Amino acid sequence: MSIINVAAKILEIMGPMTTMKLQKLVYYSQAHSLATTGLSLFPEDFEAWTNGPVSLELFNRHRGRFTIRREELLISLPERCADLEDEQVKIIKEVCAKLGHLTGNQLSERTHSEDPWIRARIGIPANQGSEEIISKKSIHDYYVNHPVV
Repeated sequence: MSIINVAAKILEIMGPMTTMKLQKLVYYSQAHSLATTGLSLFPEDFEAWTNGPVSLELFNRHRGRFTIRREELLISLPERCADLEDEQVKIIKEVCAKLGHLTGNQLSERTHSEDPWIRARIGIPANQGSEEIISKKSIHDYYVNHPVV
């Protein structure tokens, strides 16, 4: 499974959205999965960017776009988008139902108040970019005690 599969499912459920919102909903889907099942939805990591967690792999698929549709995300995908398991779809739907009404900026602000992003940016000025990885362990440990949904 890849992060692109999860992003594509979110776009299928929610329709077109800003790339910032997509990044954050994918992040929260990963967090919800790690906290509730102990399993990652995908192997890719998130970096602690200025505007919150960002997956470089996903960013490279939507670079230069403000909004994105599912079809645009999947253009020139080398392999067919793999099917998600029922439990994975359930996790994604729960996150979309709980957080889907928020804007990308609101979701970004939310991540700025949560330990995984804060800890990954220790010592980094607020307006400075960062490639610091937000570890899956820190995501798991925080959201086990602070549920996403």
